[in-house]
Amino acid sequence: MDLNYLRRLLRIFEESSATELTIEEEGITLSMAKGGSQPLGMMQPMYGVPQQMAPMPAVAPAAPVAAATAPAAPVASADDANHKVLSPIVGTFYRAPSPDADAFVQVGQHVNVGDTLCIVEAMKLMNEIESDAAGTIVKILVENGQPVEYNQPVFVIKPD
Repeated sequence: MDLNYLRRLLRIFEESSATELTIEEEGITLSMAKGGSQPLGMMQPMYGVPQQMAPMPAVAPAAPVAAATAPAAPVASADDANHKVLSPIVGTFYRAPSPDADAFVQVGQHVNVGDTLCIVEAMKLMNEIESDAAGTIVKILVENGQPVEYNQPVFVIKPD
C-alpha cells in the first residue's frame, strides 16, 4: 500500500466524524478506529500474521462535514480481462532510462514479451522490468519517480 495514499486516508479519517473505518485493498485489510480509549489499528497482510500499528491519536469528534461517499460495492470492469504487470521488487519506478530520454512505453503502444516497460531502482541498482505478455498498454498505474511495492500492479496490458 502506497505510504502517501495511507497518509491521505489517515488525514481524512482524523478530520471526519467517523469513528471506525475498514479498507480492504491489494490483499491488505486496514482497520482504523478513534475514540477516548485509543484503540490500536491493525494491518492484515495478504500472507503472514497481523501487524500491530502505533496507537491512533485520540481525536475530538469533529463537526459533521458534508462529503461525497462512493458506493462500497465492487464494480466489474474491463480490467478484469486484462493482464497486470506486477513489480517484482520494491523500489522507485522510472518510465525512462534517464530524465532526458523518452519513456520506454506509452498508453496505446503494442508490446511483445520481453520488451522493456520501465525501470525499478532498488539500492542504486537499475532493474529493467520486461513485459510478460504481448498486447497493448491500456494503463500505466504508477507515476514517474513514485515508490512501488513488491507485487504492486504497474501496467495494464490488453492481451492480443
